[in-house]
Amino acid sequence: MKRIPTLLLSLALCLGLALPAAGADKKVRLAYVEWDCAATSTAVVQAVLQEEMGYRVETLPVAAAAMWQAVGVGDVDGMVTAWLPVTHADYLASVRDRVENLGPIVGGAKLGWAVPDYVTIDSLEEVDAAAGKFDGKIIGIDPGAGLMKLSEQALKDYGMDRMELMEGSGATMTAALADAIRNGKWIAVTAWSPHWMFGKWRLKYLKDPKGVLGGEEHIDTIVRKGLKADKPEVHAFLDRFAWESPEQLQTVMAWNQEPGADRYANAKRFLAENPELVRRWLGR
Repeated sequence: MKRIPTLLLSLALCLGLALPAAGADKKVRLAYVEWDCAATSTAVVQAVLQEEMGYRVETLPVAAAAMWQAVGVGDVDGMVTAWLPVTHADYLASVRDRVENLGPIVGGAKLGWAVPDYVTIDSLEEVDAAAGKFDGKIIGIDPGAGLMKLSEQALKDYGMDRMELMEGSGATMTAALADAIRNGKWIAVTAWSPHWMFGKWRLKYLKDPKGVLGGEEHIDTIVRKGLKADKPEVHAFLDRFAWESPEQLQTVMAWNQEPGADRYANAKRFLAENPELVRRWLGR
C-alpha cells in the first residue's frame, strides 16, 4: 500500500510530461505573403482551425520565395495563396517533390497593370509613349514577387525604355494609387484580382496583347508532404477549404480595409454569417 502514492505520483508526472507533447500536435503553422487576398484567406483558415477545431495557429508573414521554401522544407504546414499556373510557377518548380497541391480556393484570379478609368490609354503598347504623364514610373509591390518578375519582362518585351518599375509593397502601391486618384493624376500600378481596390475605385486593366503578364489564374492551397499523416483532420479541412466566388473573398477583404478593422475579428464574422459553408469545409 505504501507504494501506491509513489506510483500515483509517477503516473501524474508521466501524464504531466505527456501533455505538452499532445498539445504540440494541436499547433498549426501557416505562411502567407502580405497581399490582402492572402492575409484574408489565411485569417479565415486560422479562425476555422482555432474556433471550430481547437488548434493553436501561428501565422507567418513572409516574402513569396520564403513562403514556398518554408512549406517545402516543412517549417510550416502550408499556405493558401499559391498563384498558379503562372505567377508562382518558378517557386512551385523548386519544391514540387516536397509539397502537395490541394487545389484551388478561388478562380478568376488575374494579374496586370491597372490605371484609373480616366487614363486615356488602354494597352501596354501605349505606356512608353505616355511616360511623361506617368512620371516614368510603374508603381510595383514587394521585390521578388512573381508579378514584379513578369512586369520586368513586360518592360523589355514592350520596349518601355522610358519607364521604371518601382519596388514597394501592396500597401505603398495602394497608397500611391489613392493619392494619384485624389489629385486626378495618371498612375499605373502592378495589380491583381481579387483585390479590394477594384471595389473602391474605378480602375481598368491595360490590355496585354503579348500575354506577358499571363491569363486567368487560380489561387491554390499548398501543404507540406506528410501533413496528411501527421494531422489528418487539418489536411482534410484544407483540402475542402475554398471560397464560393472571388466576390465573396473581396467582400471580406473590403471589411479589412475599414478604419480600425481587425482581420481575425472579420474572419470570425464571416464564419458566423456563413455557417453552411463552414460546415461543408469541416465535412459535417
